[in-house]
Amino acid sequence: MTITDTHTHLYSSQFDEDREVMMKRALDAGVSRFFIPAIDSSYTEAMLDLEKNYPKNVFLMMGLHPTSVKENYKEELTQVKQWLDKRKFYAVGEIGIDLYWDTSFLQQQQDAFKTQIEWAKENELPIVIHCRDAFNEVFEVLEEVNDNKLHGIFHCFTGDLSQAKKAISYKMKLGIGGVLTFKNGKIDQFLNEIALQDIVLETDAPYLAPTPYRGKRNESSYIVNVLDKLVSIYNLTPEEIANITTQNSKDVFSI
Repeated sequence: MTITDTHTHLYSSQFDEDREVMMKRALDAGVSRFFIPAIDSSYTEAMLDLEKNYPKNVFLMMGLHPTSVKENYKEELTQVKQWLDKRKFYAVGEIGIDLYWDTSFLQQQQDAFKTQIEWAKENELPIVIHCRDAFNEVFEVLEEVNDNKLHGIFHCFTGDLSQAKKAISYKMKLGIGGVLTFKNGKIDQFLNEIALQDIVLETDAPYLAPTPYRGKRNESSYIVNVLDKLVSIYNLTPEEIANITTQNSKDVFSI
């Protein structure tokens, strides 16, 4: 059984004390593919080190996270472009719009989002979308740039059924993680109306740990708790869920 974590920040300083042990737990649990989203240039070296230590398991993305879009965002974007031109990445992400923490940079976030989508298309790469309190704004951009090259993952999907269907209409898979196991998560109430072929698994570690670890540091081995919840929703075996969602990730990332 091969499980794929399509979104995990394994370079986070929260893992500095026990990264090797944490990775072994994940590998022992059957998680053998880890896709690593970028945040901004301050994390690039740590991402590259992670890839060097786990070359067969770790696959890097490159992008500028919306919460890192500040006054200097164009300088950050220049570095994103330089890296995309320099070497292989498997997606442009995580990119998008976040209006939860700060709404004052909306215009800059929109600009950065559109710019990076165009770079993804130029490089024939998927995008990985971060959306928080910004479904309308994200969909507005996607509608503007939609074409046959647009595809990717709607990371940490927390919307309703209509928003799920709209995201899928833009050739996005839904990234499903720990929120699925929360009592107030709500997505478990309609997910059975979404085809399993439109879903990928993720943790967003070290954030959003699933029940029974909610409130603690998340890690990639906990993805089995998300998988178990999907087993109950789709009435399939863990192996079937793992195989289908891993194939979905291969379809997205071309690996």
